[in-house]
Amino acid sequence: MREAAVAPHGHEMPLSDHILFIDAEALVLDKPAGLPVDAPRRGGDSIASRIDELKCGFKRPPTPMHRLDTDTSGCLLFARTVKGRAAFQQAFETRAVEKYYLAVVASEIAEEQGVIDVPLAKVSTAEAGWRMVADDHGLTATTRWRRIHIHGGSTLVEFQPLTGRTHQIRAHAREAFGRGIIGDRVYGVPGGPMLLHASRLIIPRSGKDTIDVTAPLPDTFGEWRNAT
Repeated sequence: MREAAVAPHGHEMPLSDHILFIDAEALVLDKPAGLPVDAPRRGGDSIASRIDELKCGFKRPPTPMHRLDTDTSGCLLFARTVKGRAAFQQAFETRAVEKYYLAVVASEIAEEQGVIDVPLAKVSTAEAGWRMVADDHGLTATTRWRRIHIHGGSTLVEFQPLTGRTHQIRAHAREAFGRGIIGDRVYGVPGGPMLLHASRLIIPRSGKDTIDVTAPLPDTFGEWRNAT
């Protein structure tokens, strides 16, 4: 196996080295943290600019079916055909897709599990830019969570968003636990990489096996990798 080249941004190339699952209809990528899905307005590297690396023998490149924040790593689903794209879009719209995330929250959580049901709305200021905040008149947002491990005053938590709001897990972590995710410059505790990872993706399919993919925690999680 040839060695993967290292690009200036520090991510290994090609993206095909990060594929977790592939068949004629779908592809699941273990997205590296720091790599945006869409091309940034200011320019720079992105999955969109390197999408040809994920053709894997097809003439047309695959289409991402959802988004992950730039600093979030883990499972990202692509459709490889027009028919697959329609089927996956319907699965997301009917909330048939199950998404799980692992994150380190900067506080000790006493409860074992729970549900965060806090509506979210987008606010924007010239000084701080935009962010999602709790708002009774905002969009419904629900997240199920369970505690995995406590260490050094922080807690590894598994989150399952039941709705798909922007920055939902990051905002909900702060609202529910008083302090947000470690490394989250907007909602949590700044400093170091953001410890938020899309760990598992389950997509039911009609007439085909369900896609059930798990992405291992990246090295940035350090000792927390031993807690899962």
